[in-house]
Amino acid sequence: MAKRVPANAKASPLLTGQARRTRKPAPGDHLDLKLWLRLLNISNQIKRMLAARLRQDFDTSMARFDLLAQLERAAPPQGLSMTALSARVMVTNGAITGLVDGLVRDGLVKRRAQPGDRRTVIVGLTPLGKRRFLAMARRHESWVKELFSGVPAGQKQDFERCLAMLKIQLQGVPRVLETD
Repeated sequence: MAKRVPANAKASPLLTGQARRTRKPAPGDHLDLKLWLRLLNISNQIKRMLAARLRQDFDTSMARFDLLAQLERAAPPQGLSMTALSARVMVTNGAITGLVDGLVRDGLVKRRAQPGDRRTVIVGLTPLGKRRFLAMARRHESWVKELFSGVPAGQKQDFERCLAMLKIQLQGVPRVLETD
């Protein structure tokens, strides 16, 4: 039920909606916040679309795809340790163990002990894993191109430069707020 305002009381601009109409926001007002929210929203939307296509076309998850990508792209020929893989994929050690277990069952990755340190487990792609990943990666890139197809090339280049500048700026921000 709406709160009644006495007839002789002056109504608040917030109650009447006048505040919104009488004050024009300054140019760029909350622009940084709007940009961050838009980036977050679009990033999440693209992730959901790509994850759905990976599930549909390859019966795999985005996490499994990311893990395979790290092994294919960043791994030395002998593979990566579980700890290094966890850091690169940005998930917990427990989550990496579960992902690797499934990929080993599917024959896409192999585990082996680190020579000289049997406590360290090294994970690497199998030949089948490399072939399957490369097929997924080609399709993944075509999906991304399709999603960006409506944006003119010059604007994509401008946007990439803006994001690169933001990345450089963020590297100088103290990491006090980051969590483990």
